Amino acid sequence: MKLIRIHTGDNVAVALAPVEAGEQVSAGGRTLTAAEPIPQGHKLALTDLQPGDMVYKYGCVIGRVTAPVPAGGWVHTHNMTTNLSARTDFSYHPAVKALEPEEPEQFLGYLRLDGRAATRNEIWILPTVGCVNEIANQLAADNQDLVGGSVEGLYAFPHPYGCSQTGTDHANTRAILAGLARHPNAAAVLVVGLGCENLQCSQLMEDLGPASERVKFLVCQQVEDELAAGRALLKECAAYAARFQRQSLPVSKLVVGLKCGGSDGLSGITANPVVGRFSDLLVARGGSTILTEVPEMFGAEELLLGRCADGEVFRQAAELLQGFRGYFVSHGENVYENPSPGNKAGGITTLEDKSCGCVQKGGTAPIVGVVPYGGQVVRPGLNLLWGPGNDLVSTTALSAAGAHLILFTTGRGTPFGAPAPTLKISSNKALAAHKPGWIDFDAGSVAEGESIGQAARRLFHLVLRTAGGAPTKSEEAGRRGIAIFKDGVTL
Repeated sequence: MKLIRIHTGDNVAVALAPVEAGEQVSAGGRTLTAAEPIPQGHKLALTDLQPGDMVYKYGCVIGRVTAPVPAGGWVHTHNMTTNLSARTDFSYHPAVKALEPEEPEQFLGYLRLDGRAATRNEIWILPTVGCVNEIANQLAADNQDLVGGSVEGLYAFPHPYGCSQTGTDHANTRAILAGLARHPNAAAVLVVGLGCENLQCSQLMEDLGPASERVKFLVCQQVEDELAAGRALLKECAAYAARFQRQSLPVSKLVVGLKCGGSDGLSGITANPVVGRFSDLLVARGGSTILTEVPEMFGAEELLLGRCADGEVFRQAAELLQGFRGYFVSHGENVYENPSPGNKAGGITTLEDKSCGCVQKGGTAPIVGVVPYGGQVVRPGLNLLWGPGNDLVSTTALSAAGAHLILFTTGRGTPFGAPAPTLKISSNKALAAHKPGWIDFDAGSVAEGESIGQAARRLFHLVLRTAGGAPTKSEEAGRRGIAIFKDGVTL
């Protein structure tokens, strides 16, 4: 099968493999002759289309035609455009379908004193300000001898902020660092400050609540030798972290972030639906998943908003979407300033096209909560999180929200890793073969006949192994980093 018609109402099909001009192909009960070459992941018209006609994919409108397209013709940026505008009014039409509960399986994780689970037992070094980034990096490099036994790693997370910021930017940096300091995968945390910055250690102390053994603070201007003082504190962190051992825990304690990047035309057909089915499998077992990338929900709102568990969740979700549209407009940007060049090369034409594929990662579960930027998940189930499409910023937000690990689908490939273990899932087999050092799971098998359900169960078991300590490809390569959202002035 070379073409797939995703929904019975679609007037385009997607090429699962390259189609040659003049080749006979079939989709949706129709046999056509390709009028021109159709690259893998790109769209072929199933009927003659005229300027102004709507293009349907996933059963949704993904844009309109700007030039005549014959049946069998290539539908892409040269003859199609977006319908998106700066504002859309949303109405709540509940279409909530609860999942049938399933008995949760077990995974080998760490149980924290507050009852939360962890999938890693690490020590994290968090700078309050970019001025001490190199101190944090040196502390991590010089104290790797503290790693051993159940202490699985020692990592620093430098960033350029924490000073010369005001208002929302200052609040965002503070919230993200506090969220990372709370992360259960960090058995112990060393916060490193300079002493004169806007974001003082005392502010994070206030955010984190009563003093505990797991969080230590170092203010470099207050000590003669910050490296010696830091090592002494890291020894205390290591002694505390060494108390924890892996034990059998129910998957209902797991929180998994859902993200895509470098998408292609197969992402919404293979990798994202597989992740969506995984999300349903986890939620049915009492676990939690987090869907973010708000701008990549534009044009796909109808696929999400009816699934809000109640009117209050709908109100919050609608405000999330409108707020992000307002953010774009306030900067003089079009809400449809997307997809990226790589997305387009892979077959994604408009933001609606990208969004309808992107939200497939959320499966079918009811949406139970809306989490602000820097906030944490508190309700088990599927949650929406405030965050942009940017890969590093959104995966940092997922980590700060409490994601134990992140499922990252991609059609083009990317090597980075978030603070939480990041599993890369390819939408096509060619990428998995080309970048075996980047890709953890190949969902391209769906394009070759494997069912989405079968692939999702394979992914579910990989998640259990990863939660139990099996390293991701980005962990093996030592790739971890953070990025914090910035909007305002720099003083």
